[in-house]
Amino acid sequence: MKTLIAGLGSIGRRHFRNLVALGEKDIVLYRTHKATLPDDELAGYPVETDFVEALKKHKPDAVIVGNPTSAHLDVAIPAAESGCAILLEKPISHSVDRLDELQAAIQKSGAKVMVAFQFRFHPGLIRARQLISSGEIGRIISAHVHFGEYLPAWHPWEDYRLGYAARADLGGGVVLTQCHSLDYLPWLVGKVESAWGLTAKLSDLEVDVEDTAEIGLRFVSGALGNLHLDFNQQPPAHRFEIIGTKGSLKWDLSDGATRIYRASPESLATSTGMGIKAGGEWETFPLPAEWERNVMFLDQMKYFVSMVRGEVETSCPLEDGVAVMKLIAAVHESQRTGQLVSLR
Repeated sequence: MKTLIAGLGSIGRRHFRNLVALGEKDIVLYRTHKATLPDDELAGYPVETDFVEALKKHKPDAVIVGNPTSAHLDVAIPAAESGCAILLEKPISHSVDRLDELQAAIQKSGAKVMVAFQFRFHPGLIRARQLISSGEIGRIISAHVHFGEYLPAWHPWEDYRLGYAARADLGGGVVLTQCHSLDYLPWLVGKVESAWGLTAKLSDLEVDVEDTAEIGLRFVSGALGNLHLDFNQQPPAHRFEIIGTKGSLKWDLSDGATRIYRASPESLATSTGMGIKAGGEWETFPLPAEWERNVMFLDQMKYFVSMVRGEVETSCPLEDGVAVMKLIAAVHESQRTGQLVSLR
């Protein structure tokens, strides 16, 4: 399998290393030479500086889109037109503009696309989805996500002010950059019907984008959700809780475990005037022994390689990435207008 990697910043390097770890050697690098990481590990691999020419010259089977968010479609569209399988980093772009152009190119060429929402490969979220799908907590009533991180601590080897997350021209901002939860919450709970959003630049960080967001969701099922996102929190925190008619489920990135509370039959019974009895128990599903963060990226890459070879269908189709972009657009529209925005 010949793979062309576009963008050799932090995520591009991770994808490169994981490909190598899986035994893939036929790798071509498309570079603008703006990355701040050392190039030692890239020695010996062919480098191209014109993406369209790289497609014509090397005819890759797969393209990994890992350049800054605002430039994703400049790579993804010609890759799709060439019929390449694409691993497209999240978010798939910085706006909904030109998404129809990408969709048209894919429909014409038949290119396969997998959006790189790696939390779909986290064992805790996979377990949560299985528990919800099997009805373990009943009908979903509400869901809450808290996702806060301190931006300068992300890439300590570089000036955070120069990174894509801090810059509007590169497609930054907390809503775009931390859109993982805008993907996995609908993946767990169901499609979103409408959204509202409040966003602001509130910290002392030197950024020209919003660094804090409060988002409200109404799902098609009728369930309600809310999300807090920020670039400011120290120490970082990333967790969610989902409440159902028969119990609750929660997950925390700090230990990666999923926990479920199943209400006892007595606590679900109708009160007879004496009050409803308390009951039920928590069950914990810990991460596998020796699991570490890169495993979900490695599993994602294994899946992508299998997709390129025609062994599996995509784990995250383009339409899911487009749905996240429409949700992000709705959040920003709500901030501008002060109104609830329908996604129907």
